[in-house]
Amino acid sequence: MATPREPARPAAPQRRPELDTIRVLVVLGLVFFHAALVFAADDDFYVKNTETTEVVLIAAGFAVVWAMPLLFLISGLGAWHSLRRRGPGGFAKERLLRLGVPLVFATLVLNPLPQWLRLRSAGAGHHVSYLDFLPRFYEVRLEPAQFPFLLQGEHFETGHLWFVVLLLTFSLLLAPLVRWLPHAPVRRIGDRLAHTVLHRPGTVLAPALVFAAICAFARMEQEYAGWHRWSYLLFFLAGFTFAADDRFRAVMRREARLAAVLGVALFAASGPGFALADEPMTDTTVLATVSRALFGAAGWCLVLALPGLLDRRRLERPPESPDPAAAHRPHGRRLWRHLAVAALPLYVLHQPVVVAVAYVVVGWSAPVPVKYAALVTISFALTFALYELLVRRTRVTRFLFGMRS
Repeated sequence: MATPREPARPAAPQRRPELDTIRVLVVLGLVFFHAALVFAADDDFYVKNTETTEVVLIAAGFAVVWAMPLLFLISGLGAWHSLRRRGPGGFAKERLLRLGVPLVFATLVLNPLPQWLRLRSAGAGHHVSYLDFLPRFYEVRLEPAQFPFLLQGEHFETGHLWFVVLLLTFSLLLAPLVRWLPHAPVRRIGDRLAHTVLHRPGTVLAPALVFAAICAFARMEQEYAGWHRWSYLLFFLAGFTFAADDRFRAVMRREARLAAVLGVALFAASGPGFALADEPMTDTTVLATVSRALFGAAGWCLVLALPGLLDRRRLERPPESPDPAAAHRPHGRRLWRHLAVAALPLYVLHQPVVVAVAYVVVGWSAPVPVKYAALVTISFALTFALYELLVRRTRVTRFLFGMRS
């Protein structure tokens, strides 16, 4: 049996377009996802349509199992290269500017709107004006037990910015530890781990058991896209570890198909439990616990599979093949680069826009599919308009939304 050829061990800081593609698609997909929650029967979204359906959460579940975990893994990959380039101090400063500034700005300026619309859509007696509501939104108390979501209040929330809160927290926790990475014992552990997963097929799937245990026994949190908040730290650290050695990337390509098949099968097996249990995310029944375990294992497999499959496809593409569409590719690449730069501002903007549009659309006399299509179309148009006309036009707004000048 041939011994797998080991790639060069230091991972080169090259741009990986497939990761930009995933990031953009997840952010754009959140518009579809959050718009769907307006019509979901089992979700307490800000604004709800009178007519709801069970189909929404079943259809959305497959995205939930991999989308946000994959964003954290990709963020971990980027963190490794950023730390090497900037050092701990420079990395922490860059994270505070790129993540901390838009987090504070959007929490104070954008997040009151969905909560105000939630209050107004609740029915008669909730017609407080927006200006009168703002002081109620800013009433907060300190809750250390909810770390890193330390500020809590009756109306205050970080909302969809929970991703930014966790990513900033993980980054700042990681920065002081980076000084240990050059030490010989740490290097040996990383080298041994990379060697093991390369030469023992299937080993890289083993962390699925860890995620299964976390989902089963620590349970799941609906506020954070279904996963327990500290599960995301493990995805982030996995990405950081994978970036340090190109052998991990080779393994992801090699195991991608197996991981994809296994992930889909495990997710399908978790479905009946989520459909039948009363509170599948928190119940301690055998059915709910096993379903959560299958969900957690499926998540790890799919997070490995998707970048691996895209990376395989890119590397297996013939270097010189006639393509009648080749002349149009530069325009497509420019569009994707533009969207990659816009990913964070679009993420910050999208949910307040979806909620505001939904507040109007749910009042229409129209079937659910018509309302959903209108909600998605208008939300996309407004989100992109706000980004193009307001956010990216000035240095101040670019700074406030975490964009580089």
